[in-house]
Amino acid sequence: MKNTALTKIHESLGAKIVPFAGYNMPVQYEGINMEHETVRNGVGVFDVSHMGEFLIEGENALDLIQRATSNDASKLEIGDAQYSCMPNATGGIVDDLIVYRIKENTYLLVVNASNIEKDWNWISSLNDKNAEMKDLSEGYSLLAIQGPKAIEAMQSITSVDLASIPFYKFKIGDFCGIEHVIISATGYTGSGGFEIYCKNEEAEQIWRKVFEAGKDYGIKPIGLAARDTLRLEMGYCLYGNDIDDTTSPIEAGLGWITKFTKEFTNSNAIKLQKEEGVSRRLKAFELDERGIPRQGYDIVNENSSKIGHVTSGTMSPSLKKGIGMGYINKGHTKLGTKIFIQVRNKALPATIVKLPFYKE
Repeated sequence: MKNTALTKIHESLGAKIVPFAGYNMPVQYEGINMEHETVRNGVGVFDVSHMGEFLIEGENALDLIQRATSNDASKLEIGDAQYSCMPNATGGIVDDLIVYRIKENTYLLVVNASNIEKDWNWISSLNDKNAEMKDLSEGYSLLAIQGPKAIEAMQSITSVDLASIPFYKFKIGDFCGIEHVIISATGYTGSGGFEIYCKNEEAEQIWRKVFEAGKDYGIKPIGLAARDTLRLEMGYCLYGNDIDDTTSPIEAGLGWITKFTKEFTNSNAIKLQKEEGVSRRLKAFELDERGIPRQGYDIVNENSSKIGHVTSGTMSPSLKKGIGMGYINKGHTKLGTKIFIQVRNKALPATIVKLPFYKE
């Protein structure tokens, strides 16, 4: 297992460390619910340095990104970020990712940790016009400083006006005495804040200064377990759970990042799905009584016939009820539809609801 630049700090803080996507990662410190509440109501810091970063440069950089990704990267101005996915040739998704436009012909692609090698090979296979590609993943760290108090807590350690960075925009500036740091508002928690991209050798200095600046705001380190409950309350997809090599962007409800103003991998087949409809869709549900839906549980109708399966589920710390997402067959996907989650030998009633689960 690899370590991040901050693994020793996590260990010294008593974090429970688990193997995740090839790295030793902190899964929790004080407890999932407490950490979840810290981010919802205050400010918390995640080490997500296991994520992958690819630099794509040159006059053919945009062409490569347009063919590899479903969203329309030609709309990006310098300083913009864009959520997207990379469809594969067989109807599924290679990965979801964020595309940052750094300069005129320079883009940063941030990909999931477990898919770094797969994504690199996939993009390389499409790079027939020789765009310059660099894998920066091993040399960079990524901190997510999240929560409604993040801006106020961090403003003293940067000259960048943090409040002026809108959602899915970024600035490059000084942070904690280090120049040329990417500060982006692309958080995955739904509670505001931003991400800091820096070199590995700068990570410890940034971590310590961030906690110094945030101490009056109750800042705490947060593990990956709370990151999962936070993202699920927002209905954000997790690769490997809600989307994978077998799920199409249309099935997954990602039609909004799938633009047919250009050609990309498998775009004709995906366009047909959008026009003709699909046999199943990713839907959100809340349990009507106590219980916890887990990944892999069957979803059944009132006659106990299987109509789908759970992809993500938890006991929501904010809502104090079981919530989840899952693929459900056509005919059972309308809002308000009653479904049942097969929890061991019991079918627990649930209702299909609109995302996000958590509304401020």
